[in-house]
Amino acid sequence: MWFVQEHLPLHSTTIDSLKVKVYADRRFMGQAAGGEVAARLKQKLKEQRLVRMIFAAAPSQLEMLARLAAEPDIDWSRVTAFHMDEYIGLPPDSPQLFSRFLQRHLFDKVKPGSVHPIDSTNDPEAECRRYAALLQRAPIDIVCLGIGENGHLAFNDPPVADFDDPKKVKIVELDETCRRQQVNDGCFPTLEDVPVRAITLTIPALMAGAALFCTVPGPTKRNAVRQTLHGPVSEQCPASILRRHPHCTLYLDRDAYGDGEYGA
Repeated sequence: MWFVQEHLPLHSTTIDSLKVKVYADRRFMGQAAGGEVAARLKQKLKEQRLVRMIFAAAPSQLEMLARLAAEPDIDWSRVTAFHMDEYIGLPPDSPQLFSRFLQRHLFDKVKPGSVHPIDSTNDPEAECRRYAALLQRAPIDIVCLGIGENGHLAFNDPPVADFDDPKKVKIVELDETCRRQQVNDGCFPTLEDVPVRAITLTIPALMAGAALFCTVPGPTKRNAVRQTLHGPVSEQCPASILRRHPHCTLYLDRDAYGDGEYGA
């Protein structure tokens, strides 16, 4: 049986190294995740001059981003922001571009000192090299990410995910489950409208972040969450690698976790 206390998790556990917190609904989940990201960001700004962050762009992140944007007393001028993937082939003014999503929902509100969008109008191979060089200039302090319906991290779908990828950024073909998720999320009207190629940060690039905050709401993510937490650590569920990160927290709502049907 679940007991709801606002801002407190219904259930907490640790699986391998991964901390898991389950909330009554996605609003409480997003508030908790955004608040803890804000606390980590404030602490890092006390310790160092600049903080480097990577953000996911997806409807699953909206509540977390809103809570983070509302946090007072953050010197965003000392934050350098990246994002983790981008479609290839969309017009530069397309509302589905992930860079534009983050601009609307976070960057225009908080105005980071530097924002580095992935430029999908550039030659894709050249853009991968450019973006990898930007990432490698200094360590990444915070990564805010989600998990796809097929268990992907960024656009590292099971067919292309590589836990030992030698690259930091690469071009990928999107599998059909991933593309259907974009329709399910309301980002595109039909499957045919979803691009088939994208640029993505690789699994090692994401795992190199010092602290990871992973926010995953909704019943469509339940199977991916189950495999992440209780399946083998394998590229067949790329998100399972989060269990090996020393400082990662997974925030779930009850729909994504289930009513204690496994491991609760």
